[in-house]
Amino acid sequence: MGSMNPWNDPVVVYLRALLGCRWHRFRNETNRSAGASAIEWAIITAILAVIALTIGATIRNLIVNKANSIRTE
Repeated sequence: MGSMNPWNDPVVVYLRALLGCRWHRFRNETNRSAGASAIEWAIITAILAVIALTIGATIRNLIVNKANSIRTE
């Protein structure tokens, strides 16, 4: 069984798109007073992305380990 590219995982693709949108909004912010809010949202989004990736990787590892332990004789 070949190794899967984690960057093509649907969760990762979604989070990359979400972070890209947040980053674009942050970079194009015209009102400086709202800039702090954009930075806060970027940090919160990054933290949530790390949590989601950690949970996703843990679940994937549990499933792969269980699948590999099943005897197919």
